[in-house]
Amino acid sequence: MGSSEASSVDYDAVRAAIKGVLEDDSHDDGSYGPIFVRLAWHSSGTYCMFNDNGGSAGSRMRFSPEGDWGANAGLSKARDRLEPVKKAFPDITYSDLWILAGIVAIEEMGGPKIPFAPGRADAADGAQTVPDGRLPDATRGADHLRAIFYRMGFNDRDIVALSGAHGIGRCHKTSSGFDGPWAVNPTNFSNTYYRNLLNKKWTVRNWDGPKQYEDASGKLMMLPTDMVLLDDADFLKWVKVYAEDKKAFFKDFAAVFQKLVEGGTAKTRGGCPVSRL
Repeated sequence: MGSSEASSVDYDAVRAAIKGVLEDDSHDDGSYGPIFVRLAWHSSGTYCMFNDNGGSAGSRMRFSPEGDWGANAGLSKARDRLEPVKKAFPDITYSDLWILAGIVAIEEMGGPKIPFAPGRADAADGAQTVPDGRLPDATRGADHLRAIFYRMGFNDRDIVALSGAHGIGRCHKTSSGFDGPWAVNPTNFSNTYYRNLLNKKWTVRNWDGPKQYEDASGKLMMLPTDMVLLDDADFLKWVKVYAEDKKAFFKDFAAVFQKLVEGGTAKTRGGCPVSRL
């Protein structure tokens, strides 16, 4: 998709259409917002700055093998939900639509405004899909988190800021194997995730699923990769910063999420990402 095609799209109208498909009482907690964020996240999180491949361009999750990865289980619901928007605006690429949907969802759930630049091209097939294993494994430790995120050009502060997205949405047994929300209001974007991490007592849940943690009420959960942020001193200092300062979290999250979704793109002088397929 060239810059001329990208400029032909009325992005304000696309934003309005995305807002129109966000709410649905029959889906989870009444909003597709969290899963739209996850779609944008997972379509971008394959970027490798060392190999200069993967990332938000291509939208190869539409095809095998990327669409079949265990880490992407359940995301077909988000992709299907956005199909009417794609049909209404055929000139927008899936790559741009998925990213814009995540950005709109964050803003509509009360999160920070995140700059969006269009211009990502869609791949014709899944032939150039990168190897599986580039997305985070929630069962792993600090070394794994750093390997995953450093590969995309992030540092420890960025890792903790991006983790704040766990304040929205919930895990499902049918997709990740884990179960439950991180926050009481999983459709409200805030710094609650960090406050919960620090202020609640977390114990290993006694159940037949993978290892996860629960609070005293048994209603909230944390993943092993969440608890790593408490156990690692370099992560913990940023957890404390964001728990105390919502504005600092919003500012940092907006910057790192923009960097995340621009992974695998190259910016022209006009600021439009052009996909590297």
